[in-house]
Amino acid sequence: MIPCVNWLQPFLALISSTLLTRGHICPSSCLCPDHHTVDCTSQGLTTVPDFIPLDVRRLLLSNNWIPWIPSDFLVFYSDLVYLDIRNNSLSQLEPGTLTTSSKLVFLDLGSNNLTEISSGTFGESKNLIKLRLGNNPYLNMVDRDAFTGLTSLRELEMERNALTGLDVTVLESLPSLRMLRLEGNPWLCNCHFAKLFSWLTENQHKLPQGMEAIECSLPLDGRRVPLSLLSEDSFQECRGALTLTDYFIVIFSGISVSVAAIVASFFLASTVHCFQRLSKGSKGDEEEGND
Repeated sequence: MIPCVNWLQPFLALISSTLLTRGHICPSSCLCPDHHTVDCTSQGLTTVPDFIPLDVRRLLLSNNWIPWIPSDFLVFYSDLVYLDIRNNSLSQLEPGTLTTSSKLVFLDLGSNNLTEISSGTFGESKNLIKLRLGNNPYLNMVDRDAFTGLTSLRELEMERNALTGLDVTVLESLPSLRMLRLEGNPWLCNCHFAKLFSWLTENQHKLPQGMEAIECSLPLDGRRVPLSLLSEDSFQECRGALTLTDYFIVIFSGISVSVAAIVASFFLASTVHCFQRLSKGSKGDEEEGND
């Protein structure tokens, strides 16, 4: 039964779009203040509403109980530029959900139950300017390639989540970034945090509340201190510390050197052996000649 519903969805959307264009009919329980806006805020919705006009540009779904968004949902709404899904029950984003949102400029996923932002989540959202991911209390992982392709992103909000660390590559991949919020996370001031601290120090002008609003826990006693009280010297002991990647490189280099040494020794031994045989052969020929 479910495959049939999925098969009929494009046709139902097309029919509803025609009706909405002619009669300006709104989806049930929603308001449409203009021809390109659908406002379904605070309607107790548990699913994304049906019969949204295909030419919608602003879709407001905040303050509901929506637990997930179909992966093909945005395929039908190529003109969408503003999407507000804050304060719902989203725990994850299906792969490919945002890959067709090329015109999207504003996206609010704050105050949900997201746990991870995986690689390629935002697909082709190259026009996205503002992204809100704050107040997701279970969000503890952001993949290093999560924001790849967001070349226009200017404002990124990831405050009050469950992040203890963040690969600085995540931020380095955002050339247009102007504003960043990271306060309210349980950051750990360990060696993994050192590179992020250096980046934040160099980009303090992008933090609206400054370094003093971001706190981290010291590794020895767990005491939380604002980053404004720390300096590069606070992570001095980390400069000689090796990461897991560094250990792999050292191990691989050691194995390579050992293999090279064995091959060289074998080649040298073979060469010496050949010379010894040739030398013995030459001496034998000389003795026969003397006889």
